[in-house]
This record gives sequence, structure tokens and C-alpha cells, in this order.
Amino acid sequence: MATLTTEKSSHPTPRASGRPVPGLIFGDLWEYDPAPETADPKLKARYDLFIGGKFVAPASGKYFDSINPGNEKKLADIAHANAADVDAAYRAALQAYDGAWGKMAGRDRAKYIYRIARLLQDRAREFAVAETMDGGKPIKESRDFDVPMAAAHFFYHAGWADKLDYVAPGRRAAPLGVVGQVIPWNFPLLMLAWKIAPALAMGNCVVIKPAETTSITALKLAEIFQDAGLPPGVVNIVTGFGDTGAAVMTHPIAAKVAFTGSTEVGKIIMRSLAGTEKKMTMELGGKAANIVFDDAPLDQAVEGIVNGIFFNQGHVCCAGSRLLVQESVAADVLAKLKHRIEVLRVGDPLDKNTDVGAINSKEQLATIQRLVASGVKEGATLFQSPCKLPVRGYYFRPTIFSNVSMSHRIAREEIFGPVLSVLTFRTLEEAVEKANNTAYGLSAGVWTDKGSRILKLSTELKAGVVWANTFNKFDPASPFGGYKESGFGREGGRQGLFDYCKLA
Repeated sequence: MATLTTEKSSHPTPRASGRPVPGLIFGDLWEYDPAPETADPKLKARYDLFIGGKFVAPASGKYFDSINPGNEKKLADIAHANAADVDAAYRAALQAYDGAWGKMAGRDRAKYIYRIARLLQDRAREFAVAETMDGGKPIKESRDFDVPMAAAHFFYHAGWADKLDYVAPGRRAAPLGVVGQVIPWNFPLLMLAWKIAPALAMGNCVVIKPAETTSITALKLAEIFQDAGLPPGVVNIVTGFGDTGAAVMTHPIAAKVAFTGSTEVGKIIMRSLAGTEKKMTMELGGKAANIVFDDAPLDQAVEGIVNGIFFNQGHVCCAGSRLLVQESVAADVLAKLKHRIEVLRVGDPLDKNTDVGAINSKEQLATIQRLVASGVKEGATLFQSPCKLPVRGYYFRPTIFSNVSMSHRIAREEIFGPVLSVLTFRTLEEAVEKANNTAYGLSAGVWTDKGSRILKLSTELKAGVVWANTFNKFDPASPFGGYKESGFGREGGRQGLFDYCKLA
């Protein structure tokens, strides 16, 4: 059995409030005073299902707790939908599709979608706080990315709603009908917008299930649907666990299903729908490779690496959890990364100073701990931030593994935590081989000064998205999706609209 191999930080922990911290990268730093976000998230004590334009109690009368991962306190009771509730949601959606929404002109649908986007912007701070409290991500991530990008998706797709004759020139686009959607916990509000906005723009109606650990912003968005005057039944939100999701995916009314989540669950859904006429799109797991060449701007690359894996707690299916560094600069990059994570602030997600917030759930924290332990057992070298973690809540230190080989579990399995595995390569061909040596194919990053090298790698890397000298950048007009066990279909852009229509 391999012995524990760890490295200790050479710098003191930057946590002493009101005292300078000597010896850090850029000289002495002072600890920030807490800067908590004070906006009122306007949470309810209990959230019911949203069916037919109204909030209704679940048929079973059952509710479950939504827990704040930052402090382990209960936020609200969430309704647990059963098969009867899901059936009611589909029937409401079908009635809306056969009625007002299905017959509405695209320019009129666009007005509703625009209105949703504007109302979301008006309540941006409120939604950001609710997203952070429910999911654990830092408030600056929710405030500066998640909520604005969710609104941007509604704006973008509203712009398409009256231009559907130009989606596929020479062909006629028509809606599918009612679509069923299931989304994960890592980007609750943004994933909701990714799924709902193109479906509505194309004239479909929706039954959607958010993740059980992050249902609150979905149900708050239902309030916006009401305020926007969206016709009853156009969007229906059912909350619950795996049984609820299975009912959404297999319901006979659904003309198409869209799922974002784990590869294992995606395979189960595909098997259950085999032989049916349902259209499917799947955005599944990932094990993205971030490739750094010796001519790359190293400081810029380090910031991109940190942004791609640590600022979001690694809670991104496209997180750059595998770092491939050219051997000649590997030592420099590793040293810069170690210094960088030593000063990352881990703690209260509502503190505006926080860089790394809470892990989404106790179960996910246990998964991260188990995979990190496997990396140590298999002989990789562990380096962790020396930060002091909060007493309550689900937190994990930013972690870097070096001396990693492709056989390590940490280099093969999706961790969904702030854990980076560092591998080295000598030639471009070796980098491509290692990057593609995975069951996944969702995203990749390339850091180099040579444009020709970027173009070459963009064609040779088996990934749906390849970022050049950046990472984790999104735009509603750009399609996103994967290959292999990362799924199929695209979300965003004109290509994403194709999966919500039939072409004649």
C-alpha cells in the first residue's frame, strides 16, 4: 500500500483577522473584514409545486427539507411530487400547448420571454442570494455570472421567437409539443434558463424538475412566470427525488426529454426510453483537460486554471479538473498554482470576499473525500490550501495532486469538487493522446501563443467545446454539449434550437 505523500505550505495561513500575513506572493496582505451580502432573498417557509400557473400542494402531502450547505441550516420545505403530480403537470402543459401557447404567434411569445428576462434582472440580487444560500456557491459567482447569464439566455431566445423561419433556411420549423426536462444542482437557475428558454422560443410547453438539493430558485422563477402573465401550463415545475425525475422522463405525453446530470443516470434514462419515439438530448459528465504549452502566458493560464476548477468548487461538468502541462514549464506552473491556492478565501458563501464556497451537500462532500483518499493511496502527491474551514457547513480545501498518471482514479473519474490533477507531457501528440484518453468529451482548454496550434488542437481534441487561452466562458449564442459519455445534443445558439423543433 502506498504511503501518505503530502506537501506542507511554506506560508502561514492567511486568516488572522486584522493582522498582516507575511511572506505571501506579493508581499504582506491584510485579512479582509467580513462583507456579507445583505439583500433579502424573500424565501418562503414552504414551496409547493407549480402546475397550471398555480402553486399546488403535492398529492401525497409530503415535503422534504432544503438545507443551506454553508451552515447546515434548513431553508424551506419543498414539495415531493409523485407520479400523479407529474401527470397533472403534463396534462396542464398539453392543454396550454393545444390552447393559447401552441397557437400564439412567435412575436407574441417573444414578449413573454422578454418580460421574464427583465423581471429576473429586476430581482437579480434577491435571486443571487437565494442561489448562494441553496447551493453553496460564492455570492460573487451567483451575482456576477449565474443570474446575469440566466437572464441573457431568456433575452437571446426571445430574439429568436419571431425569426424561426430563418433557423434552418429552406425548411420549416415547428414545435415538438410538450417537453420534459431534468436539471442538476450545480447551476440551478442557469440550467433552468438553458432548458426552458429555447423550448418556449420554439413554441413548446415544459414540465421541468430541478435537483432536490437546489429547488428554491426554480420555484422563485415560477413567481416571475406569474408576474409576467405567462399563460397557465406553459411551464410546470415539479420537485422531488429520483422517482419524480423518472416520472418526468418516461411520461407518455412528452415528445422530447432533456437531461443534464450524471452519465450513469443518463444511461438509465436512455435504456428506459429505448423503442419510443421520444427525442432526447443528454448533457452528462465531464473530465475536462486544460492543456498548457511552454509558450503560454503562464500567469494568465494559472488564473484560468483557478477559475476553471476552484472558484466554482469544481461544481461544473466542464471543470478543468485535469491539468496537462508541458514538461519544461511544469515546475513553474505547479509552484504558481500552489502559491495561488494558498491565498484563496474559503468560507461563508454569502461573504463577498469568499473565493471558494461550500460543497453542495453532505453526500457530495463524502464523494470528494473518498476520491481524494484514493489519490493519496495510489501514490499521487497531495497539496492542500492551509486555510481554516468553518466549523459548520460542507467545505473542502482547494487541492492539487501532482505526480499523477492516467491510471489514477482522480485522473479518470469526475470528482465535482475543488480538486486538480496535474499531469505532464512533452509533445503535442502526447498532450492530445492524454486529453482524449477519457470516457468523456465535454470540454477542453488550450493555452499557447501559437494560433496554428490552437486550430490544430481544436480539431484533434474530442471535446464539444475547446477554449483558447481562457476557460469556462459561455455565451447564449454559442452551442454547448459533448461527445462520448458526455452526452449528445447542443444547448445554446441556433444549434440548440434544433433540438426543440421538427424540421420539414
